[in-house]
Amino acid sequence: MSVTNELVQGLCDAGCSRDEASWIGTLYESGSYDQVLHQMKRQRCILMDQMHESQRKVDRIDLLIRSQEKLMK
Repeated sequence: MSVTNELVQGLCDAGCSRDEASWIGTLYESGSYDQVLHQMKRQRCILMDQMHESQRKVDRIDLLIRSQEKLMK
């Protein structure tokens, strides 16, 4: 497997869309390494935002669970 294919597959495994991963692969093949890093960091920020949003939802559920447990005592 080529470095580009490994990069694209790794990005897909990390949650990037196939189109986004392929585009980053194209940037890599063209030698635009700064752009590759920029786009990978951008994707990381998106994933971090999604993770934080999920954490807020978990925190909210935890609050509701604790509230219901107190009511049931």
